[in-house]
Amino acid sequence: MIYSHKPLSDKTVRSNNYLSTICTPPILFLCYTYDMEKIEWTAPEYIHTQKTTEWYWIVGIVTLTIAIISIVLNNIIFALLIIIGMGTLCMYASREPRRVPIEISPAGVRIGGYFYPYDNLDSFWVETNDAYPRVIFKSQKKMMLYITALIENVDPDEIKNMLVTHLKEEYHTEPLLEKLLIYFGF
Repeated sequence: MIYSHKPLSDKTVRSNNYLSTICTPPILFLCYTYDMEKIEWTAPEYIHTQKTTEWYWIVGIVTLTIAIISIVLNNIIFALLIIIGMGTLCMYASREPRRVPIEISPAGVRIGGYFYPYDNLDSFWVETNDAYPRVIFKSQKKMMLYITALIENVDPDEIKNMLVTHLKEEYHTEPLLEKLLIYFGF
């Protein structure tokens, strides 16, 4: 993502390095940059939903109920683990997401500080039918099977055209646990 302090034209093309800059309306000066070799943009690290006090009450009541049942069943360590885990989860769910830089290049995909070479990825899917367009990568690692990157200010077709030269396109969706967490506002 390029933030400019001076106005840029709607399109700037330099033929010496094939750099193109596409800008939003002149008031914002918010741009994404791509060239024939890579596409870059920034996006939130996850989908954030604003939490209400009712949400925190529900999470607290459910947590205390599970903890009390665990204590009645003489499992105090599990009760402590549930309370600490839900406290940590609530703190994480209430914070605003950081904006992470995302780059798709001929070498691989960089999301934030992590680099995923194409050799470690099996396939991808560009999901545009939901409210939040995103790219879902299937990894070869069993512990981190799916990697998701939100799409903002970039044409999903450009991303698809770049990735199809390196990976196979295959329908993917988030795992059920991730969908449940999004549904319940985590």
